[in-house]
Amino acid sequence: MGHLNTSSVTEFVLIGLPHPEVMKIPLFVLFTFIYVCTLLGNVLLILAVQRDPVLHKPMYFFLLNLSFLDIWLSTVTLPKMLTNFLQRETTISFQGCISQFYFFHFFGSTECFLYTVMAYDRFLAICRPLHYPNFMNLKLCKQFAAGIWMTGSLHSMIHTTLTFRLPFCGPNRIDYFFCDVIPMLKLACADTTLNKAIIITNIGAVALICFLLILISYVHIINTILRIKSSEGRRKTFSTCASHMITVSIFYGPPVFIYMGPNSMDYVMEESIAIFYTLITPMLNPIIYSLRNKEVKTSLKRMKCDKLEN
Repeated sequence: MGHLNTSSVTEFVLIGLPHPEVMKIPLFVLFTFIYVCTLLGNVLLILAVQRDPVLHKPMYFFLLNLSFLDIWLSTVTLPKMLTNFLQRETTISFQGCISQFYFFHFFGSTECFLYTVMAYDRFLAICRPLHYPNFMNLKLCKQFAAGIWMTGSLHSMIHTTLTFRLPFCGPNRIDYFFCDVIPMLKLACADTTLNKAIIITNIGAVALICFLLILISYVHIINTILRIKSSEGRRKTFSTCASHMITVSIFYGPPVFIYMGPNSMDYVMEESIAIFYTLITPMLNPIIYSLRNKEVKTSLKRMKCDKLEN
């Protein structure tokens, strides 16, 4: 991507997390551990879905996409953050900032759309089981996935273009650990009222529509589960979508505070919330799905046994 404007700023300084000098190494070790856990957990989940024929189902196809997104969502921000802990100068080039901004919103918005499709998948499986094979075959799953990724790319491109067409000619210190919408708009040398309105409305509308679709799906799902006569049947059916409900709650909660919260939000609080949804959530997702899902746990155990035998 080339320069989107004629800004005089050629690089930005990422202020990062507020911390005393003595905490640099401990924080570096902590976030390295988080990154390694994120990579290992999601790679294991991807391998399990690819290798085990039992997991060749629509639900796990979308779970594979989720793991892939989580890996890249972490990779967009964490390596640069780790590098900055070890360097005196925590700069990022103008082009690097554009790339980080674009890919963060690309993977983040794609994940938002994916959660919606995963909820629809569970709705069909539980509420319309007879029609499920027709609505959720492999061909349709691939079409859904392609549509999700394309929509996420378009959504991110809109944000990136609107933000980086603004002139950046003065301050270049980003009070954040990566290039994001709100910190970037604060540095622009122009009136950003219209940009803020469009961007926040866009983010809010997309998040709200996706969340409402998920909510409607789960209202129908819960209503169907409650009509199941046996308690064992209710428990078994609920367990198939419990992991998704947990991850959706974790995914949607923090960003609401970041993008829709008050402008006067405490800087440390804002950074803490951002770290949770950009770094912690991708690490938790494979743990939640593997602990709550019997088929995934069985597949992972089978992989372990095959490895030991070889």
